[in-house]
Amino acid sequence: MNKVMLIGRLTRDPELNFAANSGTAVCKFSIAVNRQYKKEETDFINCIAFGKTGEIVGQYFIKGKPIAIVGNIRTGSYDAKDGTKRYTTDVVIESFDFIGGNKENQSDKPNSNQNDFGGTNFEEDMTPVDDGDMPF
Repeated sequence: MNKVMLIGRLTRDPELNFAANSGTAVCKFSIAVNRQYKKEETDFINCIAFGKTGEIVGQYFIKGKPIAIVGNIRTGSYDAKDGTKRYTTDVVIESFDFIGGNKENQSDKPNSNQNDFGGTNFEEDMTPVDDGDMPF
C-alpha cells in the first residue's frame, strides 16, 4: 500500500496551471514537515494536486499556511537539458484539510466538528436535506 499523511507548511505559493489538452488543473507546491523526534530537522516535500483539489489549493493556500495532506508517493525521471537523467519524488494529493484556522475566528470553545488533523469536516457542517419529496 502506498499512502502518505503529512502535516506541514507551504514553502512557497502554489503554482496553478491547466493542462493544454484536457483543461485539468495541476497545482504544484512544496511543504516543510518537521521530523517527529528532531524538531530542528525539516523535510521539504514536493506535492501535486489535480482537478478540483488542485484548484482549491491554488486558490486558498499561500506560503506559510499550514496544511494536512493525504496522498501517495510517485517517482519518475526525465532527461535534463544538459543530458543528465534527473529523478523525481512527489506526493500526489488525494485529499487535504485546512488546519490552524484564523486567530480572529477562534474561540476558547473547541470545535466539535474537528477531524483528526484539527481541521473542520465540512460535510458535518452542512444542513441535512429532507429527501422525502425527491422524485428519485
